[in-house]
Amino acid sequence: MLTENEVRNLLGNFQDPFLHKSLKETKGVIDVSINEEKKHVSVKLAISKTGTREQIQIQQKVVEKLKESGFATVGIRFSQLPDEIIEKFRPEGPENNNGLLPSNKTVVISIASGKGGVGKSTVSVNLAVNLARMGKKVGLIDADIYGFSVPDMMGIIDRPVVRGEKIFPVERYGVKVISMAFFVEENAPVIWRGPMLGKMLTNFFTEVEWGDDLDFLLLDLPPGTGDVALDVHQMLPTSKEIIVTTPHPTAAFVAARAGAMAVQTDHQILGVIENMSYYESSKTGEKAYIFGQGGGDKLAEELNVPLLGQIPLGQPDWDDDDFAPSVYQIKHPIGKIYFKIAEKIANMFEEHK
Repeated sequence: MLTENEVRNLLGNFQDPFLHKSLKETKGVIDVSINEEKKHVSVKLAISKTGTREQIQIQQKVVEKLKESGFATVGIRFSQLPDEIIEKFRPEGPENNNGLLPSNKTVVISIASGKGGVGKSTVSVNLAVNLARMGKKVGLIDADIYGFSVPDMMGIIDRPVVRGEKIFPVERYGVKVISMAFFVEENAPVIWRGPMLGKMLTNFFTEVEWGDDLDFLLLDLPPGTGDVALDVHQMLPTSKEIIVTTPHPTAAFVAARAGAMAVQTDHQILGVIENMSYYESSKTGEKAYIFGQGGGDKLAEELNVPLLGQIPLGQPDWDDDDFAPSVYQIKHPIGKIYFKIAEKIANMFEEHK
């Protein structure tokens, strides 16, 4: 059986999967502990990106090598390397995206909220549609795995097609859509634990054929800061975020938690969208602030980001021949507001053209 120093030397030969430097060079072998009586070894390794499939691959190889060296059982933990080490060894060229994104030019934007019922999915759908109206290549992942609703909102009746090992998303209004709704019986509940949800989310990135020219990939996250939101933050450290709230102070207070999570995981918050801001009478033009005022402004100020827009209560003009109950037409007053917000977002990433 190996000694502690021998284990350290053995592990030091493994490469960080993203920096392509040995763990000896990155000082990624943090801790080694051996129980000779039980022939057990516990190790802690630091790599540049955790929560990825590359982490699982290196984990399997380490366990296999240590068992070949005489240990009966192996315990392994991972942490992330310090930023200064990552910067020191970061390879030149386009930023690595863990193989999860269609291309390095794809901008991922997570649409988040602190609580349910604020219209986050409606916002996600209409932002995606309006980015597509601007000529952008857009994908939309309905990552609200327990409360999926995007296909119904967009009037999607088709299902994805599988060709070979790839799933081809459904396209509607120029937006490529994938959703948990496509993989369950109609209206059936999803009773899964966190790891299963994380695997499904990974599949949405790796097994769906998004094409290699996608400009924006929007994620409609579940409300709050649970497993799925955390998985997204870990898998896609370069993801941007938009926080949706209502004008009610309590909703804004709860939404601040989602913003705090983004800040703590180094996700850039692009801004705040206030939904259900007011109801405007079609006869008099008078505005009624049914859910109060100031929540969006207060949240944007607290997070030090812009208030991207205020969306009033209202209903799209329904077309029986092309039914999409939550998509606003471009000439609809609320549709115009969504288009202006989409323009603001697109202008933030002009360099991605």
